Amino acid sequence: MQYRTDRQGTALSILGYGCMRFTRKGGSIDLDKTEQEIMAAIRAGVNYFDTAYIYPGSEAALGKILAKNRCREQVYIATKLPHYLMRSVEAAEKCFQEQLRRLDTDYVDYYLMHMLTDADTWKQLVDMGIDKWLREKQASGQIRQIGFSYHGNSDMFCRLVDAWDWDFCQIQYNYLDETSQAGVTGLRYAHEKGLPVIIMEPLRGGRLTNDLPPKALELFRETGKTPAHWAFTWLWNQPEVTVVLSGMNSLEMLRENVDSACAAQVGCLSDAQMTLFRDVREAIGASLRVGCTGCRYCMPCPFGVDIPGSFHALNMKASEGWFSGMKQYVMCTVLRSTPSNASLCKKCGKCEQHCPQGIPIRDKLTEVAKEMEGIPFKFVRWANKAFKLWR
Repeated sequence: MQYRTDRQGTALSILGYGCMRFTRKGGSIDLDKTEQEIMAAIRAGVNYFDTAYIYPGSEAALGKILAKNRCREQVYIATKLPHYLMRSVEAAEKCFQEQLRRLDTDYVDYYLMHMLTDADTWKQLVDMGIDKWLREKQASGQIRQIGFSYHGNSDMFCRLVDAWDWDFCQIQYNYLDETSQAGVTGLRYAHEKGLPVIIMEPLRGGRLTNDLPPKALELFRETGKTPAHWAFTWLWNQPEVTVVLSGMNSLEMLRENVDSACAAQVGCLSDAQMTLFRDVREAIGASLRVGCTGCRYCMPCPFGVDIPGSFHALNMKASEGWFSGMKQYVMCTVLRSTPSNASLCKKCGKCEQHCPQGIPIRDKLTEVAKEMEGIPFKFVRWANKAFKLWR
């Protein structure tokens, strides 16, 4: 296993264990199978384990397995505070103590604000006193390092990086999200600020292995390596990437990922291999609805629409299904303090003057609003306002 260091000099395995997708049996986590996989990962050198309060049964399963095998001190646990459910510091404290009990530990190595979507939300949490509470926990040793996980565009991500003295961050990033989400711009910005970057969704929930179009699959097949191998290697090729999480739920998957992690190096991809990714992107792009490259020349919108984010969600709907597209759309438009959904467009046309792809943006935003802002969207928007999930 190879390791990269965080800002405190801690050596973290470049392959991290994502604990959201533990195998379930009869409605609960299959502890025996999960224990085999976790212990095999630890023996292979994996030392970063990522879970969250809202992953059903995950914290408790991880805590029980580590305690049973007496290996808590061999690993680093990352878990997350669901700040969107918190209305006071007292509520955060109660949640944190429950997490410690679930994890059977008296400290958390890496503690994240879960799905922190914008700087205004963080400011409101600061006004509530969360920042002082976090620092107190850090001073007591109950939390070692503090960060945030993020889904959204690169501009807001960079603002969040600057909003506080974070120890690390976590973003969705893969070879299809190079110019969407926080993207390579956000990755490099965080790195320049000295923040270790933890990568989630390197395979987009498995879709970059299981749901690739035939042409893309054939391109990878010709290399003799799997799509998963290449997706991970593309990430580890970049010096700004610290840890790549994988939701491993089989020993076969674990072994393949460990083998890839042992072979990968910064700068290991050749020009021909980088061309492979270009060709794969083109093969995938042929099935997309909007030819948006995420360049953001159309931004900012005078009316607050996240234009690249809206198109990214529509493309995800086309390539990965309705649920994936809708999940992406609500996270990037209404699960934030200031909505940025497509129906806010007033058709001024300013964006189209700057689009190098010549996309009829106004017409396409109308399509997005028609397809993505139905009853499920309206329910989430109502719930967010009614319960102030994102303040």
